[in-house]
Amino acid sequence: MAAPVAESWSWFPVLALGVSLLKCLFISSYHSTDFEVHRNWLAITHSLPVSRWYYENTSEWTLDYPPLFAWFEFGLSHVAQHFDRNMLVVENLNYASPSTVLFQRLSVVFTDLVFIFATRECCRCVQEQKGSRDVLNRPSFVLAVLLLWNFGLFIVDHIHFQYNGFLFGFLLLSVAKHLQARHLQGALLFSILLNLKHIYLYVAPAYGIYLLRSYCFTQDNKDGSVRWRSFSPLRLLALGSIVVSVCALSFGPFIVMGQLPQVLSRLFPFKRGLCHAYWAPNIWALYNVLDKGLALLGVRLKLLEEAELPRASMTGGLVQEFQHSVLPSVSPSVTLVCTLLSILPAVASVWRRPRGALGFLRCLLLCALGSFMFGWHVHEKAVLIAVLPLSILAVESREDAGIFLVLTTTGHYSLFPLLFTPAELPIKVSLMLMFTVYSFTALRKLHSSQGPLLRPLEIIYLLGLVAVGIACEVVFPLSPWQQRLPFLPLLATSVYCSVGVCYSFLRLYVSLLRRDEEKPKQT
Repeated sequence: MAAPVAESWSWFPVLALGVSLLKCLFISSYHSTDFEVHRNWLAITHSLPVSRWYYENTSEWTLDYPPLFAWFEFGLSHVAQHFDRNMLVVENLNYASPSTVLFQRLSVVFTDLVFIFATRECCRCVQEQKGSRDVLNRPSFVLAVLLLWNFGLFIVDHIHFQYNGFLFGFLLLSVAKHLQARHLQGALLFSILLNLKHIYLYVAPAYGIYLLRSYCFTQDNKDGSVRWRSFSPLRLLALGSIVVSVCALSFGPFIVMGQLPQVLSRLFPFKRGLCHAYWAPNIWALYNVLDKGLALLGVRLKLLEEAELPRASMTGGLVQEFQHSVLPSVSPSVTLVCTLLSILPAVASVWRRPRGALGFLRCLLLCALGSFMFGWHVHEKAVLIAVLPLSILAVESREDAGIFLVLTTTGHYSLFPLLFTPAELPIKVSLMLMFTVYSFTALRKLHSSQGPLLRPLEIIYLLGLVAVGIACEVVFPLSPWQQRLPFLPLLATSVYCSVGVCYSFLRLYVSLLRRDEEKPKQT
């Protein structure tokens, strides 16, 4: 697609500058333990030799990201020393001087430049509506707002504290390069991303199958199937060289030092248990609740002895292994099999009929959601891996816009427990309300000629989030249950949001399979 003229993009710097200034307003706000996690990693990478990075355990927040992110922290630490050298002392646990807070907050804002650039590239890839003169109603403008002002990313990075914007910048830039048919650049960016944070293995199958099918095989048959004779070994070699080179640069020093097993043990700590302290809204949250309900029913009917049941650690908020009471306990291998089965139809569809880069994007979304739904020890923040790329499809298709509204509203509300102090309640409510209202109004206007975006039951479900929010944030803290059942609001939030995420996952699959049934156009 040809790049728009420069004058038509004069609004983008203003939009990016506005959100950057808004981020700066939250420099002194509440931050989570992730703030100390990254301060500790700054100290480790700055103060210790490389050979000790993945062995250091003075703090409980040990280095557990891939080596490329460790080098990223190493680079940041050389800037951090000009703010407060004490933050770079490994023994200074929970150190949070005003200068330290300022540096770490500004480092997130500054590295978000990668995300801003990626957003612009994604906006250049969407198809503009003919005759649309109003900038505010252009798909590119709507997409820019949905990405740059995304509520979930904002609170996770700039209040809770993480570097997700920097990482998502690589993901979206990689997607944009594939949309622009620059596949080697897209592969390089994704390889870098994987070596920055391994959670993006969730979507690696989509990349692998798509690039093999649509880049290494250069031609299709008339029915859309692969033409086997068109396979290009040189293209496969080029892709392989990119992946191997990036991984060698990242892991090479640790392989030479004989530390690869130690690094991998940090990256994949399977002893952490099936669910995180706050259950991500996925299938295992529903499974846990069903197990708990069956256990309570069994005790009441005197079919089970309460004293013989495992302690209810699943509602204690602790990160640990958990044995179910009635239903079979779930092991990491079971979650792996379930995840692979959940994404298999999506990757099979991309192999059979790739349907271009947009087909790859749909496969990426289903891989992200499938891994989120069935993965081991999934964090609630991982829902953003699906929410952000889905924004691209939302401005292109009415059906995808409806799915986006359900998934985004549900996924964003599921992040509310990350900000649990009373001071942040009006902030998170206001920010989510503004983003949600804009999403609904902008997408409805964008697709106004194609019918309603949501079905009646979807609207009822989303309105139910208001009732859940009032019950959890207002009523429960004033009730006597707060002392006896402190984890109940998290449980209610997780279970209710699980329904919406599961529903969005199924709707995306239905949409994909419906497209598979359509006959490819003859060329």
